[in-house]
Amino acid sequence: MKKIINWLKSPSSDFALLVILLILANLVGHRAFLRFDLTQPKSYSLSPASRQLMKTLNEPLSLKVFFSDNLPAPYSNTAQYVRDILVEYKGAANKNFSYTFMDMNDKTNQTLAANYGLNQVQIQEVKNSEVGFKQSYMGIVISYADSIETLDGITSSDGFEYKLTTKIGRMISTADTLAGLGQNDRLKMTLYVTGQLKDFQISGFDTIESTVKKAYDSINKKNLNRIDYEKIDPPASDIHILADKYGLQLINWTNKDGSQGAGVIGLVIEHGDSFRLIPLSMQRSLFGYAIGGLDTLDKSISDSLQSLLSKATQIGYITGHNEEELYSQNGQSRFSSLISDLYEFSEINLTKDSIPTNITTVVINGPKSEFTDAELYKIDQFIMRGGNVMFYVDPFNEQNQGYYQAPVYTPNETKLEKLLNKYGVQLGKNYVLDEDCYKQRSQSYGNVSLFWAPLLQSSQLAPKNVITKNLGYVIFLQAGSVDTTAAQNDKNVKVTILAKSSPKSWLMEKNIQLNPLMTAAPADKSTEKSEDLAVLLEGKFKSAFTADPTPEEKKNGALTAQTHLSQSTQNGKIFVTGTSQITGSQLIDENGSEPIAMFTRNIIDYMNGNADLCTMRTKGLSLNTLRNTDSPFALLSKYFNEFGLTILVALAGLFIWRMREKRRKIIHDRYNPDDTRIITKKTKEGK
Repeated sequence: MKKIINWLKSPSSDFALLVILLILANLVGHRAFLRFDLTQPKSYSLSPASRQLMKTLNEPLSLKVFFSDNLPAPYSNTAQYVRDILVEYKGAANKNFSYTFMDMNDKTNQTLAANYGLNQVQIQEVKNSEVGFKQSYMGIVISYADSIETLDGITSSDGFEYKLTTKIGRMISTADTLAGLGQNDRLKMTLYVTGQLKDFQISGFDTIESTVKKAYDSINKKNLNRIDYEKIDPPASDIHILADKYGLQLINWTNKDGSQGAGVIGLVIEHGDSFRLIPLSMQRSLFGYAIGGLDTLDKSISDSLQSLLSKATQIGYITGHNEEELYSQNGQSRFSSLISDLYEFSEINLTKDSIPTNITTVVINGPKSEFTDAELYKIDQFIMRGGNVMFYVDPFNEQNQGYYQAPVYTPNETKLEKLLNKYGVQLGKNYVLDEDCYKQRSQSYGNVSLFWAPLLQSSQLAPKNVITKNLGYVIFLQAGSVDTTAAQNDKNVKVTILAKSSPKSWLMEKNIQLNPLMTAAPADKSTEKSEDLAVLLEGKFKSAFTADPTPEEKKNGALTAQTHLSQSTQNGKIFVTGTSQITGSQLIDENGSEPIAMFTRNIIDYMNGNADLCTMRTKGLSLNTLRNTDSPFALLSKYFNEFGLTILVALAGLFIWRMREKRRKIIHDRYNPDDTRIITKKTKEGK
């Protein structure tokens, strides 16, 4: 023992003790470690919403991660990101959370991944100077209670935390709802198919029932067998009723005897008075008609079930003034599906109904006719009670005259100005045109500038607001100007300019012509200036009315009560933009991954008190692009990147070499000037 103590005290033990110290430090660091996220959007840190969800898990939640090994870039970076962020989930979670990375070189795990429904992704790989393709797994299986869900095709880290957290949240909500259903309270899935359609050559029609039944069996087993299934061939008298009730695809044809035939195809899942229409329809392709949606039926049913059972927040959608239709194929169907994971639109006709007390946010989207004072008063008093309203108001009504005729644009008169002007917002009767705009490629004319589709860069978006701060660009379409000068002078209201056009903008107020070949930027650049396109007002507002415009009739001896609010009782939010086009299918893509779709969804989240989701959704986005510049500057940037950096590095190396030579000479001249071993210019001349 004495020898050991002496050895420990001697210098000979220093190295061994250092090794032991490092091992112990690593063991401690494995359990108690510090991580610093230095990225601007905090891409490697969990949002508060994710942390809260992990802390409150009541049932075991397990993740199986199926990622193939040796993935090429950039997929290898995605795999590493998934590893890093799951460490954050584990650190924030309670004992009910666990995750496992599966060895995908094991054939058993490959079979397991296929059984879970994960698909291999074909990725490009450069190896030995050759370009090839390989099949790889990049997915996660999530298990909670008796429910199993998947996140498949994780090829990018963009929005990964948002997708995972919302998926887990919906699974928890669905499981809790199913567990709370009464013994006789069941869900119903119905396949509506008109049998006469079998006489037509529709690819996939013969297998539609068996495919749906197989998907139903799988989903029903995962959800406590609480779903009943039925297939119905509806009679002709019910065709149009079903199409109107559920939004089923209506198919018409002409029989051989000249009579008209009609049928439907659709899959509906219902619970009580609520239902979801599962994407399943006849589609036309180059090779004829086919049944679309069969390949992803399991996922579609699962998503629809979660949307149906989750405790979706109700958002009021005002109707009755020719607003954009929510569920028509040419209307706002993508807008409604964009928010369907957490929210649900509830249509409100103000001529008949008041805004329900359970509604905290209302959307007014593209009205084309006037509101009555009674309707405006309902909106006004909703805001006075702390309600949130989103105004998408077009400056003009576009009326198509015919295929070969240009549309006619007339000013849009809705009387909403009576409210907005009182709140400090003035909508312009104009279109904002911008030289920095979306450019459409034409074979005949090259790049054609669509001046009425401004392309807003990050510098034109609110840099500190969670709605826009992580977005690289946003495209607007046919937007009118928004003036908030009066609101900015109100000390009780906070005004945020969410989006504005570039300084190269001008207004089109008369003789509206949106033909790119007949529109040019003004020659007088002094008329150009930046215009506000979307604004957010937060705070307490003053009512636009001095009293209820439709008071109850006074009767002799009858009591009267006054409920008019002259100013807000609590803070509310008002979003205003001069276009409804940003909620349409022309800009919102099917997957909701485009910047304008995220901008629109972020507004919905922010208005409903879910600001954390805005940041979570836009973390790590690869949306930032180079700012549009003139061709000479772009060419200069190109050559600087190719040659300029190399020249700068060479010049820096030459400078450092010369400085070292100069320093060496100073040292030599000071301490050893007579050393003849160094050949200098003078010694050469002496010889």
